[in-house]
Amino acid sequence: MGYVGVKPSAVPLTSADITDGIITSAKIVDGTIANSDISSTAAIAQSKILGNPLTKNAIINGDFAVAQRGTSFTSSANNDDVYTLDRWYILSDGNDAIDVTQETTTVPTNQLTAIALDVETANKKFGIAQIIEQKNCVGLIGNTVTLSFKAKVSATTKLDNVKCAIVAWSGTADTVTSDIISAWGAEGTNPTLIANATYENTPANLNVTTSYATYSVSAAVDTASTKNIIVFIWSDVTDTTAGDFLYITDVQLEKGSAASDFEFLPIDVNLGRCFRYYEKSYNLTTNPATATEDGAEQLNGLQSGSKQIRMISRFKVRKRATPTITFYDTAGNSARYGEFNDGALTSDIIPGGVILTTDTSFLLYRSSTTATGATYHYVANGEL
Repeated sequence: MGYVGVKPSAVPLTSADITDGIITSAKIVDGTIANSDISSTAAIAQSKILGNPLTKNAIINGDFAVAQRGTSFTSSANNDDVYTLDRWYILSDGNDAIDVTQETTTVPTNQLTAIALDVETANKKFGIAQIIEQKNCVGLIGNTVTLSFKAKVSATTKLDNVKCAIVAWSGTADTVTSDIISAWGAEGTNPTLIANATYENTPANLNVTTSYATYSVSAAVDTASTKNIIVFIWSDVTDTTAGDFLYITDVQLEKGSAASDFEFLPIDVNLGRCFRYYEKSYNLTTNPATATEDGAEQLNGLQSGSKQIRMISRFKVRKRATPTITFYDTAGNSARYGEFNDGALTSDIIPGGVILTTDTSFLLYRSSTTATGATYHYVANGEL
């Protein structure tokens, strides 16, 4: 008769028995390991083996690997308080302060991606931020947490004062005023935050250099009535030169007073976490508003008189809340879809619209009496 788990005389499984996610065969009996035979140091590894991935990192897309909106943001796409790479948005003293790109060349050894912040308007403070959903702040609020990341600058002659902050939001849960800066202030002076936003640490110059290194700060999230946590990394310099770069990657926020190694999640897990807040019908590497039929949804059916044709589009992942839907035709025009009329694809403003949007799907209808079908792209945005 076989054992359920390891034999009673066996030493409990620890992280030393796991290499690259593989458990040594000596620790497995009849293909099963009992939870009681696993030490706490192996808990995360065991959960992944059992198909239930855990994450210690409250930050989503901390390595900037997911870029559904695009990989380069210039002009109005780089304004203050605008989302760029998935889950990350710009905070800057005015618009067009920086261009943002998904960096694939200037990255730490053996890594693939970072975010590059390129100074466009000289002498302005700028940075990036991420708002953490309340449900993902459980276990962090009321405890000490640590924010860590890797960073470098192209030159220290100007970008010589990079700071970071763990910010508590004590307003309505998940209804965060994303532009948390009331006044940017003088160089070296920490920006003034808006009401309901509080620095949990005292931001200070991290002395970032021209080589990648890991920087971290710890703080107790103890502001009364905290509902959300915001991570904010910025250049606190008002004497900058266009063309200077700040590079950031491997951003992690975890419980505890010390930084641990950055947790790299499988790409499918990372994507799924991003889809909870934003998804598109376009192929992953295709920017919204691109002229293409690839990935487009189809609304087909025969119609008689004033009767409607309806179709439900289901999201890849349940959204954190009911999202805003933006439509595009296959020529890239917003608020339109491509309409089939006797087999010819034309562009028409949506004559029907969306009847119902939930956190899982939306219901689209059309009422035209001349066409037999329609094709369209969509973006579902449920960002905080």
